[in-house]
Amino acid sequence: MIESVWPYLAVMLLVAGFWPAIERRFRWRVFEVLPPIVLTYLSVTALSVAGVWTASPEIHAAQGVLVSRLVPALLFLLMINCDLRAILALGPRVLGVFVCTSISLFVAFVLAYLIFRHWIPGDGWMPLASLSGSWVGGTANMIAVKQAIGMSDTALATTLLTDALCYSMWVVVLFAVARLAPAFNRWTRAVSSADMIVVDTAPRVPATVDSVLLWLGLALLTAALAAVAGGVMPVGSMVSPTTWTILIATIAGLVVAHTPLARLPGAQSVSSAMLISVVAVLASQSSFAGIAAAPIYLLCGVTVIALHAILLCLFARLFHFDLYLCGISSLAHIGGVAATPVLAATYSRSLVPVGILLALLGYILGTGYGLVVAAVLSRLAS
Repeated sequence: MIESVWPYLAVMLLVAGFWPAIERRFRWRVFEVLPPIVLTYLSVTALSVAGVWTASPEIHAAQGVLVSRLVPALLFLLMINCDLRAILALGPRVLGVFVCTSISLFVAFVLAYLIFRHWIPGDGWMPLASLSGSWVGGTANMIAVKQAIGMSDTALATTLLTDALCYSMWVVVLFAVARLAPAFNRWTRAVSSADMIVVDTAPRVPATVDSVLLWLGLALLTAALAAVAGGVMPVGSMVSPTTWTILIATIAGLVVAHTPLARLPGAQSVSSAMLISVVAVLASQSSFAGIAAAPIYLLCGVTVIALHAILLCLFARLFHFDLYLCGISSLAHIGGVAATPVLAATYSRSLVPVGILLALLGYILGTGYGLVVAAVLSRLAS
């Protein structure tokens, strides 16, 4: 049984690197349903339940420090690839689709909670709020919202599973409906966006040892300074010093993204490694107890996506959006930057940069969006 920090950290890093390595090497189809980040969470949880380590004061303190410092550092790094100027250059039509997608998801989350609130516990709104952060941004936004609202680590397992399974289902649907584009566009009286021309995002230079160390040091320094600044900001019932720390780190990343420093390679590699490591540390504090609630949250997730699809179709009819832009915007929210370019390339290769930029915009807004959803759902719960 592990009782000290360094063996514990070694296990966290080994498990965090194991599943991505297996996916890269074998490309098993199981990863289409359960991505490495979910398998990492479940594996670490299983090891925790098996008693591989004990919750000694030393390990417990290390867990708290790691999460409180790595989450702001992670969000800072994720913002480095977000170019607001390129996003604004997409034009009102594309940004209008994004706004309508965000609104449809917001309404869908509220309605789904109202439908199922009698079957979920009093704090059951928290997993839905953290899921909303992920379904606008990504897993990092989910974790940021989770930390900001004080959601338990156990509930994170349920949220991750709901995210993975519902997302996988929705990807299949969005690929399948591509052939319906002509009929959909006639119904919405829209012109296809397949011929849209967008300047592609700048190619990324491979990371080097020095760039990885520089980004890691800068991210940790930003997290530390954000924590100091967050500690002196005003707080309220839904805004804590942790919330301020996360928002300050996010804004700092956006500022740096528009400086020459953003051309330094390595930020994406460091953020990817940091994300799955944070998930492993969070999983080490939880158990399988929360998975018992997975079916009701899975049903909530399916309901959210169904309501979102209906509302987005109505927006498309009202504002004359075509199917390709609606599908790309929806997956940019729910799927993130990894899956959206693949769907966009299936629709039209000229739309790949649109998908990437919309997904990056989701990363920027995801945490704030999740906190707004949390504020609304908490009011409804009371």
